[in-house]
Amino acid sequence: MTATVYFLPTTDKEDDSAVAKRLKQVVRRLDLFAFVEARDMVAVKTHFGERNSNGYVRPLYLKILGEQIKQRQATPFLTETATLYRGQRSNAVDHLRLAHQHGFTLEKTGLPIIMADGLRGDEEIEVAIPGQLYRSVRIAALIARAQALVVISHFTGHLATGFGATIKNLGMGCASRRGKLIQHSTAKPDIRAEKCTGCRECAAWCPQDAIFFEEDTAVIDEARCIGCAECLAVCRFDAVGYNWSETYENLQKKVAEHARGVRACHPDKAIYFNFLLRITKDCDCMSRYERIAPDLGILISSDPLALDAAALDLVEERLGAPLTRHAYDIPYRAQLEHGAAIGLGRLDYRLEEV
Repeated sequence: MTATVYFLPTTDKEDDSAVAKRLKQVVRRLDLFAFVEARDMVAVKTHFGERNSNGYVRPLYLKILGEQIKQRQATPFLTETATLYRGQRSNAVDHLRLAHQHGFTLEKTGLPIIMADGLRGDEEIEVAIPGQLYRSVRIAALIARAQALVVISHFTGHLATGFGATIKNLGMGCASRRGKLIQHSTAKPDIRAEKCTGCRECAAWCPQDAIFFEEDTAVIDEARCIGCAECLAVCRFDAVGYNWSETYENLQKKVAEHARGVRACHPDKAIYFNFLLRITKDCDCMSRYERIAPDLGILISSDPLALDAAALDLVEERLGAPLTRHAYDIPYRAQLEHGAAIGLGRLDYRLEEV
């Protein structure tokens, strides 16, 4: 069965308030939140942007969508997860501060923010999947526990996956810290001795007692280490290192399998939005802002794979060339092909302009 992808076209650099008004009309006319039931706790997953970046989906759109969910007597909340890399989004406190700086406040969106993976990114649920690489994946706890899911993604280029949209927002953005680590890393952690202060917090949190000390410097016993990333989560001094090497195609397959875990949690009660506005060469985790395409519009579907396939096709059609010529020369279709192979969604779609 062909998946339906709705397309709300926009003109280049059209005012956000005008687009948001039309989006509200589309949501109402198509009854896009029909799957939401009264008293549902609805996780609205988005990306708050990184410091000095401004490509992220604006708070106004979240307000509009939140209001439509509330009309169904449900309780929506904004949610995100911690990053692996050190920065302003690696823990809930700093992440919330950044979100507020970018306008994602209760006053501007009408939605409270509840971090899906807890204070340090380690609150998770293991979800069984029919994967080829994994039989189960680790998903941020509140993503799995919510009664319904609305995913707001921003289509961009990406230096590791070629492009980032709904699949990446699900697979990487909804994974716990350990899930993210599994996707990125092919090795267990080690200690950067020059940065270790000997505080011993990593040892206190290690579930395998795999950390000991030599002259007040932490040392990891590789035989006991299970790669859980607790040490990475609790170290405040950037003393835990990883080998982040991973092939582009294999990384995309891992992301797709974690996205499959999220969809397994919400097979029938989820909807996905791709914003093809402010399309940039790099994802919203980067502070760089380099537009590579004009604004095209908003895509909506209950099938995340069809949604990304349609977004990629629209962008490349407008560019008149493969995305690799404008972003990064990476085999970016691996995430789509692998997603289809493991049942994440369908690649064949019908585009319906609204």
